[in-house]
Amino acid sequence: MDQIRGDYPAKLNIDYSEKSNRLTVFFRIFLVIPIFIILIMLLSSGTYNQSSSDSSAQMIGGIGFVVVPVVLMILFRKKYPKWWFDWNLSLVKFSVRVVSYMLFLTDQYPSTDEEQAVHLELKYPHVENELNRWMPLIKWILILPHAFILFFLYIALWFCTWLAWFAIIFTGKYPKVLFDFVVGVMRWSFRVKAYAVFLITDKYPPFSFSE
Repeated sequence: MDQIRGDYPAKLNIDYSEKSNRLTVFFRIFLVIPIFIILIMLLSSGTYNQSSSDSSAQMIGGIGFVVVPVVLMILFRKKYPKWWFDWNLSLVKFSVRVVSYMLFLTDQYPSTDEEQAVHLELKYPHVENELNRWMPLIKWILILPHAFILFFLYIALWFCTWLAWFAIIFTGKYPKVLFDFVVGVMRWSFRVKAYAVFLITDKYPPFSFSE
């Protein structure tokens, strides 16, 4: 397993394989459908949590990721409930495994709970010391330069993915240069989401593909 490095509190790395399964890559668009449906259901449904402190069932409706409640808690209470963080972390790990499978970065069918070849970390923030309560209100503006660049990088990512599909079908191998680029774009995007969506840090994300 490649070691995840770097000092940014959001890290993403995916193990590179010298060989890819041509058959599963050829039919990947069909094979991914069942697990993709599960992901969509999680992203579009309410979530339940069994609180360990009071043993009461709690629910958050709406989108799968807990975002707006976190903004309000940081803004008014300077808190980031740990179970909200844990839910976001588990869901983003599952999401990235599904996306990685769709993009031919791994041949492992996405697990709902095992790490597999996708290594992802988010650092739980100490809100009182590490987060400014007013920053969630302006982060959407601050990330506009990233959003502009990522728009074009996503286009390049899909172009590289199609090139990789043909390369795998004919050679059985995902070209390393294309692999590194696609993972780099995903890593860049993940750090931006950690900053502006998951709100785990006020450290501005770097304009970088690297770890």
